Formats: sequence, structure tokens, C-alpha cells
Amino acid sequence: MNTQETRPYIPWNTIFHFMTDALKAAGVPDGDAEICADVLCESDRRGIESHGCNRFKPIYIDRINDGILNPVTEYEILKETPTTLVIDAHDGMGMVASHKAMTAIIKKAKTYGMGMAAIRNSSHYGIAGYWVTMATKENMIGMTGTNARPSIAPTFGVENMLGTNPLTLGFPTDEAFPFVLDCATSISQRGKIEYFARNGMDTPEGMVVGKNGQALTDSEQILRDLIAGEAAFAPLGGIGDEMGGYKGYGYATIVEILSAALQSGKYLKALTGTDSAGNKTPYHLGHFFMVIDPGAFLGADAFKKTCGEILRALRASEKAPGKKRIYTAGEKEYLACLERKEKGVPVNQSVQQDLIKVRDMYQLNYRFDFE
Repeated sequence: MNTQETRPYIPWNTIFHFMTDALKAAGVPDGDAEICADVLCESDRRGIESHGCNRFKPIYIDRINDGILNPVTEYEILKETPTTLVIDAHDGMGMVASHKAMTAIIKKAKTYGMGMAAIRNSSHYGIAGYWVTMATKENMIGMTGTNARPSIAPTFGVENMLGTNPLTLGFPTDEAFPFVLDCATSISQRGKIEYFARNGMDTPEGMVVGKNGQALTDSEQILRDLIAGEAAFAPLGGIGDEMGGYKGYGYATIVEILSAALQSGKYLKALTGTDSAGNKTPYHLGHFFMVIDPGAFLGADAFKKTCGEILRALRASEKAPGKKRIYTAGEKEYLACLERKEKGVPVNQSVQQDLIKVRDMYQLNYRFDFE
């Protein structure tokens, strides 16, 4: 982990209550605001800063104020069976709809062994890993995915057609932390580019391609080009098929289909967040969730033991020259949680300014240590 952190920290209690109060001031009901704030805090706890409090203002507060995100989430059940659930979130808070959906299908899985939900007309739901961890805390397997505004080009293409579409899984283990694979199906994703731009950093070459097939590295320009359709992310594996780019392209397509087809939701170019005149509109995102109870097979304890043994064997395998450690998915995030538990969330100057703007906008009674 980073032992040379120079950014100021905000205590967890302070940032949680601040974001909760700001969301409430923006019109989000009390309990819903707490869910949203917890998802954002959890992202920062795990060191996933691309989806933490740095996105609080631009992705949530600004969109509410722009009228393209409904602060009150109208959670409508379109169809329900003993093991499935289809929901319309009516362009409300994606994190709220997702929390309700996961809570419901965890209960179904406890009764029937499995549960699955699909949501349409939703919005950004934070880190996908949050939702699968809801399952692992109950000794269950979790899976989720979401589509997003177009930013990935198909293999041999340069047009941004698919979202960064994470395919995320979580497994309970007999260790102190679960296995959680939470990553985009592109080499990078928009939140990472936003992070680079906020910190004045170039985007590493090879993550983003322009219309002529050239690699783009100017982070701020990339964000503009992505919106304008002049740039696209390469899928996992890279441009073309020499390094298996078709694999990332295929997985992104799977997520797109499961995020739209089960619930008759929007997809591909219908998720741009703008109308034909360029005006901002709701994103109408789709998500899917699955929960599996190992108890319906040979038991949760047996599953956790085997899972843990596999992970420990991987970490104990022969290391490359000069490398001291092999990690398994979810381990680095667990270590980040331990490191930041007492410190809080580090915030750069740009995030500091955003927090102050939100505070002053709603006249909240907060003063941060960095001021």
C-alpha cells in the first residue's frame, strides 16, 4: 500500500455523515441517503478511488440538480417468482434500487438455493463489488453486472458501442476476506480516466484509441472525446485479436445482454445520457444480480474451505524474479481497508473543492480539517 500518502484524510464518520446530509438536502430520503453514502465510503475503504467520494458531486449531486437523476427512487416490481425479480427503478438512485434487489434475492436464495434480479431504468450503482459482498457476508456466492454509457469499441472497430460493463463475482472463503473480482471488461474505465485527469496524470498508452486507431494519452481530452464519440476504450486483451481482445469484447457483450434483455431495458447507444439535440437525459442503465447458496450443494463450510485452499495455493506458488508477493482478487482491497481503517479517506485538492462546493450549496454545518 501507499506509505507515502501526502493528501489530507477525512475521518470516515465525517465523510459518511457529510455525504448523507448532502444527499438528504438534494432530496434523497434519509435511509436511501445512508445507503448511497455507505457505498461511496466502501469504495474508498477498499482503495477504489475511481468510484468513491471523488464521484460524489459530479455523478450524483450534479445529476440530481441537472434533473436527470431522481433523488426519490420509485422501486416498481414488474414481475416476481420464488427465485427471480424484475424491477423498474424509474431513473432513481441505482444504489438504492440495487440494495433492495440484493436484499430480496438473498432472502430467496436462503429459501430456494438461488435468486436473480434484473433492474431497468436505473443509474450508476457504485462499485459492483459492494453488491456481491452483500452475498458473501451471508456465506453465499454473488454475481452482478451493469451496462453503462458507450465507451468500448468492438474488436476491429473504433466506435464506442459497449459500456465498460463489469462482470463481478464474490465468493465466501474461510479467510478473513472474500474473493471479489470487480473489474471492467475494458482495459480501463471512465472512472480511472477521471482519476487521472483530476490528478493531472496522462492515461497510459494502449488503454484508449482514437478514430484513426491511434493511442490517446491526454486524460482530459480523452474524457471529452469519449463523450463526443471520438475515442473508445480497448476491451480487455487490447486492440485487435493478437492478445485476445475478442475475449474482453465478448464478456462486455454478455454483460450488455444480461443488463438489458432480461428486463427489456435500454442498451448500447441508448445509454449515452443525451438526446438527439445533445441535451442531458437520464441514463436508463440496467443491472443484473445473482445469488447462489452453497448450502444448497454440499454446504457453505465445505465451499469456503475449498475456496480458501485454492487461493492460498495460488498465493504460495512460485513467484517471478524480483516479485515478493502474489495476490488473489479482493486481497489488495482488504489490505487497503486495514490501512485506512483509522485514517479515513485521503482527498486531493480537486475533491476538496467539490466537497466545499456541495457544503456551501446546501449550507451544511461542516468544516473540514484541510481548510
